[in-house]
Parts: sequence; C-alpha cells; structure tokens
Amino acid sequence: MHAFRRGGDMAILAPLPQTILGLLALLGVLLVSLVRIKILSMWPCSCSIKTVGEECSRNVFYTGAAPNQQAVPAVDYLMSKEGGGFKKFYLLGTDYVYPRTTNKILRAMLLAKKVPLANIEEEYTPFHHQDYQTICGKLKKFAAGGGAAVISTINGDSNVPFYKEFANQGLRAEDAPIMAFSVAEDELRGMDTSALVGHLAAWNYYQSVDTPQNKKFVADFKAYCKKNNLPDGDKRVTDDPIEAAYFGVYIWKQAVEKAGGTDVDKVRKAVYGSKFMAPGGEIMMDAANHHTYRPVLIGEILKDGQFKVVSRSPGLVKPEPWSEFTNPEKGCDWVAHQGTYQK
Repeated sequence: MHAFRRGGDMAILAPLPQTILGLLALLGVLLVSLVRIKILSMWPCSCSIKTVGEECSRNVFYTGAAPNQQAVPAVDYLMSKEGGGFKKFYLLGTDYVYPRTTNKILRAMLLAKKVPLANIEEEYTPFHHQDYQTICGKLKKFAAGGGAAVISTINGDSNVPFYKEFANQGLRAEDAPIMAFSVAEDELRGMDTSALVGHLAAWNYYQSVDTPQNKKFVADFKAYCKKNNLPDGDKRVTDDPIEAAYFGVYIWKQAVEKAGGTDVDKVRKAVYGSKFMAPGGEIMMDAANHHTYRPVLIGEILKDGQFKVVSRSPGLVKPEPWSEFTNPEKGCDWVAHQGTYQK
C-alpha cells in the first residue's frame, strides 16, 4: 500500500490492484479472523462485493460503494432520458465473485424494470484475458439497431485489449457506451484514451471534483509521489479507491480520539454516525450497518484520462449492503440486530 502524511498523520492511500486480487481468495478467512482477534478494518474497495459477496461484518467498515451507490444508479442513469434511454444491456465481466454478484443484482433489477430477457446478455472472461475479438463481434451484433449499452466489470489488465478491440471493430461510445465499475483514473493512466472518449464510469469520487480540499489533496498526493520517487512521480493520479482509503484512516483516527483509546469495542461504537470532510466532500458513516454515505457520480472519460461528471446524486446516498433486487428480506444492523437480520 502507498501512504503519505497530512499534518503529521500517516494515511494509507491506495491498495495496489495486484494486492487486492491476491487477497480475494483469502478474504473470507480474513473476515472471520478479524472478528475472532478483534481487529478493525477499513475496507476501501467499492463495497463488499468487490471482495467476496454482499457483506455485513462486525469488525469491517466499508468506505467504498455499496451496490446501490454504484452499479444500480449507473444502470438507472443509462435507462433514463438523461443517460440515453438504453433498452439493451450486455453484462461483461471478469470471472470472479464481484462481477457475478454485481450482474446477478443488475439482471434482477433489469427484469424488475420490465427489460425483456432477450435484451440482456451476460458473459465472463478469465483474469488477464487478452483476446476480445469474438466477444466484441458479439457486442457489435447485439448493438445493431441501437439502444444497447455495455456494463463492464472487467478487472485489471484485460481492460486494455477490450477497449482497443471495441474501437477496432468500429464501435464507439455513441453506438454503445461502456459503463465501467472497475476503470478509474489510475487505470486510464496506462491506456490510450483517444478511443475511450465518451465512455462512462460510475464512482463516488473523481480527481476532477472541484472542491478546495480536493485540490490540496491532489497536489499533496502528486508531491508525495514525486518526492518518494514512485513510478511516474507527479504524473500519478488520484481516484475513488484512493480517496476511500484516505478518509477511512481519518474516520478511524476520529473514533480513537472520541473513544479515548484503541479499545476495539469503544472505537467501533465511536465510528457510528461519524462524519469527515473528505477530498470530494463530506461523507458520513452509517449509524448501524458499517457502510458509508457517499455521493454517486457518473463520469464521462475525457481525452486526458480524467472524467467529466455528467450526473450527480442530489446528496449523499444511504448505503444498502444487501440489494433490494436480490435480497430484499435482508438487512444489516450492528446496533439493534447484531449483524444481518431478516426484515
């Protein structure tokens, strides 16, 4: 993990992608261990579903997005008049739990919204998959006649050949926009963005967010990378997982100060309902379910690898760990119900 100091305090900024992927297989054991040995974890990836499935863990606080703070509003946007009114959806992802869980939710959502089953396709590729010629050929046929969008949960280095082949086959954002949940500024930094302009992503923060605290955050981050000779130095960029990791440290710091020490039970209680002025604006921890109130931002990729925000939630969105489309009977509450409960 990378870290830098703000006012003398150390803050962890961004888990390396390969580190995250390497932890996936071990995370179920890790969560059990965190509860057993009473260690709190601030988990910055886009909700629990970036890991092992919809979650409600006693000793984990999730600073990334829940499904209703990323995937669901992204598809709502695409179906809206503002987002293009799309009626056909190709769900394409890397073959592991996050894409499959996300697409299970989205398929249920689309069917609930009366999208015909024939207008929904779903396909998966292995990690590090490089040949997208056949898949993009299918996408081209699927998009013929208009009204189609691609929902991408492709992860890691497969994004480069996917976007490249998509463009090679003459597909453009105007024909069938790609809405990505795992492509942020740091991924775009290593890609030729000329063919990506107009495609979309859904996150809760972008480097381009115009707030005074974000301008300072970005400047401090770039200065840290340059001073410490990190690859690409001050050309490095911030993104959503970086911000989520960053403010998670300060939520913990505030809770320790409020609790008067590091006793896990006292710190956990002190986190509930706490607020912090993050780079992208104020966030708030839920009072019971260990997830974070955050804004939802739909961004359009620009040629410089940054995002232009094209849609923003009116305010902070309450996190729902269990999706209303797949688990409407489940809730998560560590105050009144001691975890997952039946509504």
